[in-house]
Amino acid sequence: MIRVVFFDLGSTLIYFDASWLEVMPRAAAELTDALLRSGLNLPREDFTLRFLHRIQEYYQQRESEFIEYTTQRILQDLLAELGFFAPALLLRRALERFYGVTQSHWRAEEDAHPTLNLLLQQGRRLGLISNASDALDVHTLVDKAGLRGYFEQILISAEVGVRKPHPRIFQLALDYFGINPVEAVMVGDTLGADILGANQIGMRSIWITRRADTPDNRDHLDTIQPSATVATLAEIPPLLERWSSPSPESSA
Repeated sequence: MIRVVFFDLGSTLIYFDASWLEVMPRAAAELTDALLRSGLNLPREDFTLRFLHRIQEYYQQRESEFIEYTTQRILQDLLAELGFFAPALLLRRALERFYGVTQSHWRAEEDAHPTLNLLLQQGRRLGLISNASDALDVHTLVDKAGLRGYFEQILISAEVGVRKPHPRIFQLALDYFGINPVEAVMVGDTLGADILGANQIGMRSIWITRRADTPDNRDHLDTIQPSATVATLAEIPPLLERWSSPSPESSA
């Protein structure tokens, strides 16, 4: 019996409606402008490019180490290397400008609310496990999409210090609900994070594919197998009902 359903957030419950290659430079420019207005005498274009490069380096690094640092730490370290000190409040305000640009492009999937409502009606409990380098950004996106009320627990890698598929973040989720892995399922769009992490700890996994055509997923198609594959969130409640129903062989 599946008692708890864990969801990924980005490209699972919400989707990005623009090109990251176009949005990220605008977001980084907003961050630089905020720092300049605070009194830091930074070279605008050079610092914006440096920050983008540092973020890209970090994104690549964390996919192999599964350690999650925060964007604030990355920004602080970059400024320190350039001889600038900025208090935490100033860094936070600059990051709010940065994430304000990206947040405007996230949208809730049309079937997110109906699916989550139906799962609650089935008696399931719900949790959220998100890989992200800024916890406040995730909380803002959750609230923007009106999703907070569905979830008893929201786990974010920036707060935990490790990323999916690291077993620790999944174990923390299970411990919160006081359940065994066989009583839970993970729903997500990323084979190498959501599906692999769930499989490794003994949870069932559901791969949602409508926004999953990425190079990383294509690399794992032959090596990471989900318990089930769906194209939409709406397919999940009936799938879990089928899993809960006894098979003809078991009832014979």
